[in-house]
Amino acid sequence: MKVLLIEDEIPAARQLSKLLLEQRPAIQIVDTLDSVEGAVRWFRTFPTPDLVFMDIQIADGLSFDIFKQADIKSPVIFTTAFDHYAVQAFKVNAVDYLLKPIDPEDLGRALHKLENQRSTAPVFEYEMLAHYFKKEAYKERFLVKTGQQLAFVATTDIAFFRSADGLTQAFTFAGKKYFVENTLEELERMLNPRDYFRISRSMTLRIDAIAKILPHLNGRLKLETNPSAQEELFVSRERVSEFKAWLDK
Repeated sequence: MKVLLIEDEIPAARQLSKLLLEQRPAIQIVDTLDSVEGAVRWFRTFPTPDLVFMDIQIADGLSFDIFKQADIKSPVIFTTAFDHYAVQAFKVNAVDYLLKPIDPEDLGRALHKLENQRSTAPVFEYEMLAHYFKKEAYKERFLVKTGQQLAFVATTDIAFFRSADGLTQAFTFAGKKYFVENTLEELERMLNPRDYFRISRSMTLRIDAIAKILPHLNGRLKLETNPSAQEELFVSRERVSEFKAWLDK
């Protein structure tokens, strides 16, 4: 059986490869891809694999976007770290899924099910699943510490995130500051990209927080925010085009 992995987390890809070979030593993993763009290019170039494992959220978007650009005839097992209502849709639409971290017994059952269904792959309602995941997958709140107590802050209340000295701070529209455990790199995966944009290595900004956008030297843009970030904020020349496209969605 020739298997293609679409997974952008290297440790997760290695673990899945290990589990697959333990379950079925004859399996041949033909490639491991980490992006929608790379997957689309692969499907347009290479023969159809016998099975595809797809993470839901990958480097440049949701794996559902692959189906809009490539004709995939292989059976698919989705992998996801999000145990939301959308997972139930997989069962309704005969799509297998594995919840991370992947349990070897669950993997074995999924492989056995596919081996008993060697006919054509089921018709998947990818658009419907994409709708559910876009609605459910992004982080809705953060657990924070306030004094000796724990509380939660809704993501929609956070104007921007700043990274400094190895720590990530969340600033709310109400002017409060909290520390969160996630790095800005992790937040790029967790936050809805329609709402948040990483303007620099140290700042991720919510669109509602932008008060003014001013042209600046060397093709950069200068931003003023509400609440004020208490520092000068710039969008680098390299990111200006992407930033403008984000604003214009």
